[in-house]
Amino acid sequence: MKEKTVSEAINFRRSVRKYDPKKAIDTNLVKKCIEQARLAPTSSNLQLWEFYHIKSREYLKKVAKVCYNQPAAKTAHELVIPVVRLDLWPERIKANVNFIKNTNKGKDDNKIKGALDYYQNIIPKLYRGRKKITGFINGIKSNLSGIKKVTYREVKAGDLRVVGHKSCALAAQTFMLSMSAIGYDTCPMEGFDSVRLKSLLKLPKDAEISMVIGCGIRQKDGVYGNRFRIPFNEIYFKK
Repeated sequence: MKEKTVSEAINFRRSVRKYDPKKAIDTNLVKKCIEQARLAPTSSNLQLWEFYHIKSREYLKKVAKVCYNQPAAKTAHELVIPVVRLDLWPERIKANVNFIKNTNKGKDDNKIKGALDYYQNIIPKLYRGRKKITGFINGIKSNLSGIKKVTYREVKAGDLRVVGHKSCALAAQTFMLSMSAIGYDTCPMEGFDSVRLKSLLKLPKDAEISMVIGCGIRQKDGVYGNRFRIPFNEIYFKK
């Protein structure tokens, strides 16, 4: 099968609510699409995400139940669950530092020092703001600094959660477009019991589920209605 172009994949993608039980999907191709999701842009290249690939019928039924048995979950051949892992920032920093040291030998020392300083000093100070008190103090310092100069202000605990979910959502979208490119359908769902789903997946306390993505091949009535989008001139502003 010929893969779709980027534009074709974007236009093909719809939130499919019902999947054809007679049309199977290749688990290895779904896994490949998850691998491609790793190439999505991510804040500071920290890649604070994980993907849970649900394939077994037993697990699919359990996950569908905590998704209110909505059709997009109940009829899915497989499910992919992107999870935000802000708590892994120390490990991800270490991985980036090792990569910089191992791939930049003999190159510009000043650039290497700048990159290492970013990961070893600046980013740790920022992510320690995940603790509410530290984040509150960081916010005050940022606002004071911003009086006289351009300043990064998203330094509080809530801000970091937003950053984490943005990066994870970009990876999720990359996954869904990769699926579209090979003719597979998806549906991102926010309707689920997060506490029960975290327990089912045995996730640590600080992990946060971004969404649940149903996967399969659409039935004829799997797409609910024509696509509607706000007119372009209402959302596009040129300065």
